[in-house]
Amino acid sequence: MPHSPAGRSRPSPLAPYARLLAVPGALAFAVPGLLARLPMAMFGVATVLMVTEHHGSYALAGAVVATGLAASTVGGPLVARLVDRRGQGRVALPAAALAATGQGALVVCLVTGAPVWTWFACAVLGAATPNTGGMSRARWAHLLRGSSPERISARHTANSLEQAMDELCFVGGPVLAALLCSALFVEAGTVVAVALLVVGVAAFAARRDTEPPLPVGGGASGPGPLRARGMRPLLAAFVCAGVVFGAMEVVTLAFADERGQRAWGGPVLAAQAAGSALAGLLFGLLAVRGSARTRFAVCAAAMTGLMVLPALVARTGSLPLLAPALLLAGMATAPAMVTGMTLAQDIAPPGRLNETMTLTVAALLGGIALGSAGGGALVEAGGAATGFALPVAAAGAAALVAAAGAWAESYRARRKSAASGPASEPPEPPSSSTTANARSESPR
Repeated sequence: MPHSPAGRSRPSPLAPYARLLAVPGALAFAVPGLLARLPMAMFGVATVLMVTEHHGSYALAGAVVATGLAASTVGGPLVARLVDRRGQGRVALPAAALAATGQGALVVCLVTGAPVWTWFACAVLGAATPNTGGMSRARWAHLLRGSSPERISARHTANSLEQAMDELCFVGGPVLAALLCSALFVEAGTVVAVALLVVGVAAFAARRDTEPPLPVGGGASGPGPLRARGMRPLLAAFVCAGVVFGAMEVVTLAFADERGQRAWGGPVLAAQAAGSALAGLLFGLLAVRGSARTRFAVCAAAMTGLMVLPALVARTGSLPLLAPALLLAGMATAPAMVTGMTLAQDIAPPGRLNETMTLTVAALLGGIALGSAGGGALVEAGGAATGFALPVAAAGAAALVAAAGAWAESYRARRKSAASGPASEPPEPPSSSTTANARSESPR
């Protein structure tokens, strides 16, 4: 092992993650949390493959997926509110069981030839799926609570790790679903995803030692997250980012199918998540500087620029070239999501952390629903290559919203500075309100 001139071993570049996972109880909830999130990356691809196998329409497949995701934008925050009031252990497993019932019923309806409307009814039950990622982030925020620079840095690393785990699920999920549906039977992807969801959530919820305690009185009072300053623009940006992901999934699968290589759609799509996972891990090693809103705007702008690459490659008609283009495009998505989740933690009212983060996920799912439906419609109308224009436009909209939020924050700061007192008076020491405002800009 190389040594520094002082004779001490150099710290590993991954030391922040090693310290994070060494926190007592961390691995015991992080691993089941990863397992519980994998099905969410499988259900979309598995549903598209099932519906197109039984009906042959990508537009209908996208609409079924979009219905479930749209229902999640309403059901997800309601489940999270119950979690904040009653605790993760009491709510997560029953909610997962209800969602699993809906997915299982969808398989039965497709196999038995039930009316199309029943497919949409089953998809709605997916709204009960608990936000395991949000609950995991809430556990990190509880374990790493505090305002010291070390704790702030540790929470940034934890958010980056969680985002990387999300992306790793979206690397393995589509691949696993596509392989199961192609190698076994077309419903196999959904069946395995249902089993993983129930087992993963059960193991996660069983770890009560790291579960955040309930507020006194069993829940938070006062204004909800939607009334917090900056929350609505953040949700709008997450909707736009969701459109990017939803459209990319449907359009990439259709692009592979058009070329007679349907089984390769999942692996090619996973390249985007692989790039995002790598970028997320590297991003977690960087020092936190500047405003979270400003970082969010920069990351969203980078995402827009890189999303142009798949759209250009799609015009060549080459599926092998699309994979590296998606890999590069994914390099900006994890930093944007990590910074967005950090901003959500800054905004969250006391006792509403789970609900706040689930609202951002709900906005993301709502955007994915719009992207799935819009991407499917564009594929039907003009082919898969045309559909790649939608992720570019949606990423650009996210960048504009994020930039507007950063400008508004800067404008408020300038006005506050101008109204702080006459310029002729000597500067005063920082007040308690200034200190409170500075703390609000750091992750909880």
